[in-house]
Amino acid sequence: MKEESSSSDEDHRLSNQGSESCNAEPLLTPGSVCYRKTLRLTPEQLASLQLKVGPNEVVFSVTTQYQGTCRCQGTIYLWSWDDKIIISDIDGTITRSDTLGHILPTLGKDWTHQGIARLYHRVSQNGYKFMYCSARAIGMADMTRGYLHWVNERGTMLPIGPVLLSPSSLFSALHREVIEKKPERFKIQCLTDVKQLFHPNTEPFYAAFGNRATDVYSYKEVGVPLNRIFTVNPKGELIQEHAKTNISSYGGLCEVVDHVFPLLIRGHVSDVSCPDTFSQFTYWREQLPQVHIPDQVHIPDQVHSPDHPQVHSPKSTAPTSPKSTAPTSPWTTAEETPHHIRPPQE
Repeated sequence: MKEESSSSDEDHRLSNQGSESCNAEPLLTPGSVCYRKTLRLTPEQLASLQLKVGPNEVVFSVTTQYQGTCRCQGTIYLWSWDDKIIISDIDGTITRSDTLGHILPTLGKDWTHQGIARLYHRVSQNGYKFMYCSARAIGMADMTRGYLHWVNERGTMLPIGPVLLSPSSLFSALHREVIEKKPERFKIQCLTDVKQLFHPNTEPFYAAFGNRATDVYSYKEVGVPLNRIFTVNPKGELIQEHAKTNISSYGGLCEVVDHVFPLLIRGHVSDVSCPDTFSQFTYWREQLPQVHIPDQVHIPDQVHSPDHPQVHSPKSTAPTSPKSTAPTSPWTTAEETPHHIRPPQE
């Protein structure tokens, strides 16, 4: 998974331009090499990189005759096919507002929602991967990554993860977000490309955080369950879209993080994936034993009370008449008589 993303239309256009440039060179010698512009690597090219699990630092370099060598650094993330991803917006979700979130952090002022770093850190400790998706222009990539590394809440920092930005200019991004007011177009296309990297018929996106209705629409389009889509307002109130009356905060969600984001057990990896409906906890867990509770409470046979002393009938071998025999009941035995039944007077 690459940190910078691009639209498929632009990739197709660049590929066609590269193929046309190769075909337009009639003077190429048989031993020469023709390069084609592309933003997507083939499986063979990815295997040749020998990536390790997690982040992998890469450097793109271009050497020209007059300008020398220009380098651009990036990060390629290698994740497992069954990893669960948490999507997070940046502007208005990590920052308190969209506009001031661009300006105030550059001036050194903390404009971050309280408790978000601790919440994200606790979620990442349970085995989830984070991916930051924003409609910012790709020219702000260095500033955006620097801001995410700069957020520090009493020693707790945001988990690392790919930062996916719009592969367009700053003015195009502002026009799409401010004038057209359709930032969801990039997010839907970008998240769909990421989802196609995983196995078909699987849902890699476990939960998502945003601050606008367009974010909710984007997350729903890529298969995020509505009960795990959270939106935050400038006051720091966290709202669950499945039950909008359930208003909490990042700190409140952090207190129940193990219930909303349960620990992912990696001890045994199955060959097939299973949905949450048939998970180890909800379906395959051992049923609780059935406990039989009697309708009547058993009273002990001997009751010692100072007010009612216990009276024992004398033992005799002679046969007794039916009138002197105490009635049998669950609370009496053959050798004793309850205190409220007195033996007959001789």
